[in-house]
Amino acid sequence: LILIMLCSIKFLLRYLFFCILLGMHNFVHAQEIYFASWGGAYQRALEKAWLDPFSNETGIEVYRDTEPEIAKIRAMVDTGNVQWDLVTGGGETLMRGIEYGLFAGISEDMVNQDSIIPSIRNPYAIPTEIYASVIGYSKKKYTNDPPATFSDLWDVEKFPGRRSLPDDPAAVLEAALIADGVSKENVYQVLSSSEGMHRALNKVKEIKDHIAFWWSSGAQPVQALASGEIDMAIGWNGRFQSGIANGLSIEMAWGDSISHVGYIMMVNGAPNSQEAIKLLNYIIEPKRQARISHFISYGPTSDKALQYIDAATLKKLPSTRERMNNTLFMDITWWSRNSERALEAYLSLIQD
Repeated sequence: LILIMLCSIKFLLRYLFFCILLGMHNFVHAQEIYFASWGGAYQRALEKAWLDPFSNETGIEVYRDTEPEIAKIRAMVDTGNVQWDLVTGGGETLMRGIEYGLFAGISEDMVNQDSIIPSIRNPYAIPTEIYASVIGYSKKKYTNDPPATFSDLWDVEKFPGRRSLPDDPAAVLEAALIADGVSKENVYQVLSSSEGMHRALNKVKEIKDHIAFWWSSGAQPVQALASGEIDMAIGWNGRFQSGIANGLSIEMAWGDSISHVGYIMMVNGAPNSQEAIKLLNYIIEPKRQARISHFISYGPTSDKALQYIDAATLKKLPSTRERMNNTLFMDITWWSRNSERALEAYLSLIQD
């Protein structure tokens, strides 16, 4: 009987030891994050700058997905079947997600944003990079005294040629008012009135006959400048810079710009929230922030990060101190409240 009891105890101890090892094994391998962004060069830049180094340094696996559309995130949250921990998006995605209750709050205790430019901080997201809507132009067309500001894009006498504008009003309405003499500080105050909205739209009408096409993809104005179909356009600096890097005869004008911010949000009910917070803290550190600019022509959201970027790279970025003096940050709160009426009026102008 004693022998049987000893054998039973021995078996039980072995079983408990096995269970402990299995539990530890599962715990170690549960260190993971599900991260969704928008694919292409942008997602590859995020992976090289932050996701791969983070995994290598921490052992936390970061699984990648694409197309984190609001509808998909909303379906996950509403059904309680959240598959993504972190998602990326611009200001519109952020504000819509906040409205629908899709994103978790990120307090200062969780992630300290002291190093981030104050005007772009948000309690539901971490600002990760800055890109800009700027004028891109043909160096062949404008060899001497090229365009520099939004006013120059509207000056068809001094700068004759075919233009292209986005088929979305965001950044265009702001550029139109700046070209019409409104100070950057007052743009959204003016746009908030019916008269101001008409003023911006009428300014766009002034050059409508000089618009060759209204682009829907960021690659289109770059291709059109390269082919000679157009001579000047408002587009994204990263797209123009990619064309320049590929030897196209185009250049950017930095006298005026509209700056946009890219964000990372944590989905409400994220299954790996602790690991997600670790990644956000990793990304926000200024020296690591600077890495993004080496893989895509976007600027860091931390002023302290600029010291870690070489001079040649800085020339390509929208968030240098000098260019920040000439930019207007898009007001994502204004656009979240007014995007429908602005888009309706803008599309009516295009189709008229």
